[in-house]
Amino acid sequence: MKLKPTQRGFQRSEFIDRYGQFCSLQESSLATEGCIWLGVDTNVEGKEILGRMHLTQKMVKDLLPHLKKFARTGHL
Repeated sequence: MKLKPTQRGFQRSEFIDRYGQFCSLQESSLATEGCIWLGVDTNVEGKEILGRMHLTQKMVKDLLPHLKKFARTGHL
């Protein structure tokens, strides 16, 4: 996954999930703390979804051990 800057200068990466849906990982513009957006951008009809997760750095730190284990073993 390659990161590219948005028009506003935030890093963003786009990818397609297992079901063929367009997804993204993006730096948030939130000024009070570092956050990211992660999730599905459009539904199967191509309509924008406003349901991406807005994760803080702590939330990502808490998720990482589980994601790393899944990446290694294929299981949680």
